[in-house]
Amino acid sequence: MIKITLPDGSIREYEKGTNAHQIALSISEGLARNVLAAVVNGEVWDASRPIEQDASLKLLTWNDADGKSTFWHSSAHLLAEALEVLYPGTKFGIGPAIETGFYYDVDFGDHQISSDDFKKIEDKIIELAKGKFEYIRKSISKAEALKYFEEKGDEYKLDLIKDLEDGKITFYTQGNFTDLCRGPHIPNTGFIKAVKLMNVAGAYWRGDESRKQLTRIYGVTFPKQSELTEYLQMIEEAKKRDHRKLGKELELFTFSEKVGMGLPLWLPKGTALRERLVNFLQKAQQKAGYDQVITPHIGHKNLYVTSGHYDKYGADSFQPIKTPQEGEEFFLKPMNCPHHCEIYKAKPRSYKDLPVRLAEFGTVYRYEQSGELHGLTRVRGFTQDDAHLFCRPDQVKEEFKKVIDLVLYVFKALGFESYTAQVSLRDPENKTKYIGSDENWQMAEQAIIEAAEEKGLPTVIELGEAAFYGPKLDFMVKDALGRKWQLGTIQVDYNLPERFELEYTGSDNQKHRPVMIHRAPFGSLERFVAVLIEHCAGNFPLWLTPEQFIVLPISEKFEDYGKKVLESLNNSDIRGLIDLRDEKIGRKIRDAEIKKLPYMLIIGEKEMQEGMISVRKHGEGDKGSMTLEEFQNHLQQEIII
Repeated sequence: MIKITLPDGSIREYEKGTNAHQIALSISEGLARNVLAAVVNGEVWDASRPIEQDASLKLLTWNDADGKSTFWHSSAHLLAEALEVLYPGTKFGIGPAIETGFYYDVDFGDHQISSDDFKKIEDKIIELAKGKFEYIRKSISKAEALKYFEEKGDEYKLDLIKDLEDGKITFYTQGNFTDLCRGPHIPNTGFIKAVKLMNVAGAYWRGDESRKQLTRIYGVTFPKQSELTEYLQMIEEAKKRDHRKLGKELELFTFSEKVGMGLPLWLPKGTALRERLVNFLQKAQQKAGYDQVITPHIGHKNLYVTSGHYDKYGADSFQPIKTPQEGEEFFLKPMNCPHHCEIYKAKPRSYKDLPVRLAEFGTVYRYEQSGELHGLTRVRGFTQDDAHLFCRPDQVKEEFKKVIDLVLYVFKALGFESYTAQVSLRDPENKTKYIGSDENWQMAEQAIIEAAEEKGLPTVIELGEAAFYGPKLDFMVKDALGRKWQLGTIQVDYNLPERFELEYTGSDNQKHRPVMIHRAPFGSLERFVAVLIEHCAGNFPLWLTPEQFIVLPISEKFEDYGKKVLESLNNSDIRGLIDLRDEKIGRKIRDAEIKKLPYMLIIGEKEMQEGMISVRKHGEGDKGSMTLEEFQNHLQQEIII
């Protein structure tokens, strides 16, 4: 008998060799019908794979991220089988699951494939899926694996097998298709009920431009047709909300090839929005005891050698800036933290001075690959709402909790209500990626875990996601479409203080090392604005929007009164403009709606005579007549954050 520990801590006994599906069946037939795979001792397995020893077990369904990933990887195999049937002689590269679906890299030989072929391929996938063929795992020797794909003439699989260790190679077969794969897979193809191939692209084999370009087919599948329909509707809505599209329409930002790829240019309206975000956080930071600082856009190479950034990122950064002085090199600033360490070090510090909280909206530069650039979400120059707290070890947890409060305050003010706190820890199996002692890492990780628990945050733990100098708490925020974004981040760092030899004099009159906390509630202003645009579809909170109202005179004879309304509201710090174009009022209203202006103040004969305004709200319609004072009071209530 073996002991199986379930997620709730309960322990059940089963015969050795029992699999996850059988265990699910012993709990509930309904559960067993929905099990796609299982996590056995932290590793995702096929639900049919025998468990030979005591183990922890988590059953995976469509509602689990690992369940979806297994489902989509199995769908990639089904796509490959369909392609092999439809296009004999096709050769296959790799077919992994991705965040939303899967892809397969394929060599079609003489066949030409386009999106026009998608319907035929989708129909074949569903036809094969209805066969409910089991995904059968088989361990195979390296010699046998090589022989199999030599006979098939598939050089891509042969290339993959060469790197594999004999005794650890597995094949998976469903129906008439066999693939090299370590798995896991869903029980059978019948779980796949709906499929949509999304697009086709080119991809060099193993990412090497000197090798053959394969055809990459992207797809997504679901266990219900209704879920695919919902997903496709979400995709269409996401296109409407694309920050690149809305950023252009709302005149927020632009890019110029002459300025350089990935270097955004903020237009007047976007700059005004950005400045309001900055002012909002600066006020909150001032209340929380932060001091504002400014540092240069460049730094001497030795600064980043000391911090460790040069060793970790130097090859991927912008190339050094050479000066007339022999051997002198500067770098565009990739991080603000080394500069802040030098500010801390500028004068002696006592234990009574701590914590020292230094904040800066500092612009940094990183040379992202051109293929990875994407609007404001992935750029080469961006501004971080950076701050670094230098504190005593006994202050770390309390300071960390205060930063959590600040991050949540920002999210609430901007309408981000759904989030998960990801505790990003060091990879215990590969410590070479990180700097610092095991002792410091253990203290830092423990402080984050305890702080998150004491604040009652919904958390998940991810190994291997820490920064190279310390663990962190990343806030994964869901937007209005249910997509996850990593926004705020908080990191505990015992290492940079050592590298920069930072000190404070303790109550014992001895020198001690401070602990450093890195934090950025927005992350980067560019990325945050992009996410915010897509989250609210360009309908910003009233306190943030560039223009809060527009005055719309019905005709030329009401323009003077309209100008007085505009002046009065502007003098009350309410932002707006007036539309004096020779257009009909219906056209003016439509244009104001397209520009997502929150309020339209319509001025005609009746309004001018009575000293009133007719108020219309974007997306909601007529709100009736108001005096200017009533309108101001209405806005003030809405602006409260």
